[in-house]
Amino acid sequence: MTLKIAFLASQAPVAQAARTELIGRYGDVTPEAADVIVALGGDGFMLRTLHATAGLSAPVYGMNRGTIGFLMNEYSEDDLKTRLAAAEEEIINPLAMVAVDREGRRHEALAINEVSLLRAGPQAAKLKISVDGRLRLAELVCDGALLSTPAGSTAYNYSAHGPILPIGSDVLALTAIAAFRPRRWRGALLPKTAKVRFDVLEPEKRPVMADADSISIMDIDWVEIRSEPKVRHRILFDPGHGLEERLISEQFT
Repeated sequence: MTLKIAFLASQAPVAQAARTELIGRYGDVTPEAADVIVALGGDGFMLRTLHATAGLSAPVYGMNRGTIGFLMNEYSEDDLKTRLAAAEEEIINPLAMVAVDREGRRHEALAINEVSLLRAGPQAAKLKISVDGRLRLAELVCDGALLSTPAGSTAYNYSAHGPILPIGSDVLALTAIAAFRPRRWRGALLPKTAKVRFDVLEPEKRPVMADADSISIMDIDWVEIRSEPKVRHRILFDPGHGLEERLISEQFT
């Protein structure tokens, strides 16, 4: 059986050139007709590809034509079908965000990496945090806070000094961004089943925006976030270079 591949690429010239070369070698079909989708670009493009193809059955195999490429495999034009046949699959569940703005409008989005709340004005944000309906922190004064999946724990979460989470763990990371009070509070580890709610305090004086994988909502009143097990993103990695290994290696660099 011939493996049917769909090649998708970011707008970067190096990614577009790679797509042209690979199509010349291996052919090309639409994502809907593909057995596997090959994404050419960086991590941002990989996230967009995963979101765009979530309703399709084909897994996604990324090759790095971007900068960091944490979610990508090394780029090579040779032996692609052999690499795809040997690739190992990781399953990632995204976060589901429901946000209501100050006008009462409801917004929904999915995030593979994290949902973050960020101050949108000159003053620090004030957030109230509840977990599964129970108040856990009456007031967090900060530049923001985020809830991260294990797959996203080495991204913004890690930059904000949050913990790196093993892919196999049923845990989410709640991390503060530049917390002022409680002083140096960095967050908490929560079970994957937890529902986290952020209420914005003094929203007129201290406006806050919410961001789910670069989908931004301004002037937030409150946000609820939970893991969405019904959505399963299938990602392929070369043997020995999956997310589990990358997460471990990242902690020793």
